Amino acid sequence: MSETITLEKFNSARTVVGDTILDLAKKDDRIWLLTPDVGWGCNEFKAMFPDRFIDTGIAEQVVVGISSGLAYEGNIPFIIGMMPFMSMRSLEQVRTDCCYPNLPVRIICNYSGLTGNGGSTHYAMEDMALFSSLVNMTVCAPADPNQLRQIIEDSVNVPGPMAIRMDPGKNNAIIYDPDTTFKIGKAHTACEGNDLTIIACGEMTSYAITLAKKLAEEGVRIRVLDMFTVKPLDTEAVIKAAEETGRIITWEDHLMKNGLGSAVADVVTDACIPLKSFKRFGIPQIYPGFGSAEELYHKHGYDTEAVENYIREIL
Repeated sequence: MSETITLEKFNSARTVVGDTILDLAKKDDRIWLLTPDVGWGCNEFKAMFPDRFIDTGIAEQVVVGISSGLAYEGNIPFIIGMMPFMSMRSLEQVRTDCCYPNLPVRIICNYSGLTGNGGSTHYAMEDMALFSSLVNMTVCAPADPNQLRQIIEDSVNVPGPMAIRMDPGKNNAIIYDPDTTFKIGKAHTACEGNDLTIIACGEMTSYAITLAKKLAEEGVRIRVLDMFTVKPLDTEAVIKAAEETGRIITWEDHLMKNGLGSAVADVVTDACIPLKSFKRFGIPQIYPGFGSAEELYHKHGYDTEAVENYIREIL
């Protein structure tokens, strides 16, 4: 079992994003930072490298186009934005300007899933599905600030465009030791077990780890795969979990259709692996309404209570 820290330590993912990009820029003059009028994570970079910083205003399509132009010239541009708008308003530009020529544009966005508290117009429920459908795009949903930092650092060496989703980024639980290593494209086994596998990403990973630890005290051994890279999915880890545990749960703060759950189901189906059970937890096909993330997780049936009840029922 990977070493984890109790969920009592916190850090700001926004600060991690800004600090990490700034550190990269100090060593590499190919690093640029652009934003469509989002201030967080930008101020220190703007002050230190004003010639490599661009704020386009509220113009997501424009920021993608400019970033692609910079990438054509051999640069590595990072975009900081809001996921509801970067994933939908600028989707054509991401597809044609970034993905078609396979350019190293990094799109880092907050307010993923139902974490924004802004109502359905401001929830990013479809972003993983949209970005995963694009050729050459890598899609990541990190679970904690240490993992997020490492993904940003390693992204410099990943060819092609990348989308990284995060919650509001103001008070994030630390679940991994700082020296834990992650590899983009490979699942991280957060908990070992052979009774059942939970495959989670992003915000739901900490819930999965906490639940696995609770049930371990009762003798139920749950494997937790932190699938922080949703595309390309770690098919080897999914197949291994399916064959060894026979039961799979997917857990995501995203529509259950065409997100992590669908990606995992595709792998299991293509490999013709018979399962005892397969269950998706995530946003159903509805517009969720208003409320805190925790209230909405409960209301729509994918909070910890719902997953625990299901596990107890089938085991």
